[in-house]
Amino acid sequence: TMLLRRSWKRSQKQQQSMRLTEVHRKSQLWRGIVSITLIEGRNLTPMDPNGLSDPYAKFRLGPQKYKSKTVPKTLSPQWREQFDLHLYEETGGVLDITVWDKDTGRRDDFIGRCQLDLSTLNKEKTHRLELPLEECRGVLVLLVTLTASAAVSIADLSLTPLEDPEERREILRRYGLKKSFFNLKDVGIVQVKVLRAEGLMAADVTGKSDPFCVLELNNDRLQTHTIYKNLSPEWNKVFTFNVKDVHSVLEVSVFDEDRDRSADFLGKVAIPLLNVHNGVQRAYLLKNKELTSPTKGLIYLEIEVIYNTIKAALKTVVPAEQKYIEEEPKVSKQLLQQNFNRVKRCIMVLFSYGTYINSCFEWESSQRSITAFILFVVVVWNFELYMLPLGLVLLLVWNYFFSSSREVAETSMEAMFEWEDEEEDKEEK
Repeated sequence: TMLLRRSWKRSQKQQQSMRLTEVHRKSQLWRGIVSITLIEGRNLTPMDPNGLSDPYAKFRLGPQKYKSKTVPKTLSPQWREQFDLHLYEETGGVLDITVWDKDTGRRDDFIGRCQLDLSTLNKEKTHRLELPLEECRGVLVLLVTLTASAAVSIADLSLTPLEDPEERREILRRYGLKKSFFNLKDVGIVQVKVLRAEGLMAADVTGKSDPFCVLELNNDRLQTHTIYKNLSPEWNKVFTFNVKDVHSVLEVSVFDEDRDRSADFLGKVAIPLLNVHNGVQRAYLLKNKELTSPTKGLIYLEIEVIYNTIKAALKTVVPAEQKYIEEEPKVSKQLLQQNFNRVKRCIMVLFSYGTYINSCFEWESSQRSITAFILFVVVVWNFELYMLPLGLVLLLVWNYFFSSSREVAETSMEAMFEWEDEEEDKEEK
């Protein structure tokens, strides 16, 4: 019974892996970028008692959503916002737009909706559109640009495109010298075999990781399925990208999947296409995000690049392709710590001043309280308005000398720490 149960679980895992592969393949293949600029709205329907509205817009394209900012008390809002959405194969090309009125303390009021069929728009061209709202009056003004993406594909090792002799001959013919002046944007193709990884970093509490691999070439981005609870995963996947610039750099990143939060970074390699040794399996040492120092683990790749030299030379004199996929801004721990320390110092200074003033009222020191009382009477009796900026100037001068003396002390401390580090290095050597 135990053997049957184990074999059943193994078959279930294999089926789940196949389903995950299919889901990732469909979710990662996007055929273009939709760049949208929300300019303004005109003559919207009033929803508030004052005859105005607080409008904002929602955009939906398949699973992707975007919400604009709220412009208060107007029927002709000026948003002036720009954002990008990806056009996927499976989700269709209908952009759904709704306009709402923001209400605090209760549910937002629906103003109107409109739809835009992106398949009717020409690619590589900016369209200025005025879309009327369907349920009520009002117009939305948009700028929409469709940027076509190069063709990409994902397959298993058994379906490698370049290992099929007929398909390989067809690819070599397509990028031969005779086709040098046809479709100048299509410079070549690159085929990447993501085989396996070894000795990855343990990102989970159990001492394991759930690694998956992400490949990026300019604006094309694909990823493998996830291998759960493994530090030496085997993906055995083949990725094919179209090359639009032979000077591009292939970036391969390994992440740990976390269901309840964002994926953890495990390592990364960057491989210029011109440095690729065709058809040679190589082990690449994973590095940190800045590619400045190695991390734990190796990844085994086999890459092959086929391109037309004349197209590549012509593309060299053209500006490089703008990358639309950008990393999300992350919180800098160092900056957060500096701001926290600054606020903490300000609070401690205020607290110390309050304690000092309270001690004067409590008569903890008779001499200090009498001096404070006499000083208070003299200042109140002789106060003039010019004394306020004069006091601030004196405070600035005092802080200047105090900070300069503190910097001297800090530099001396830093020099001492550097000397200690050098001594430790010498001892280690």
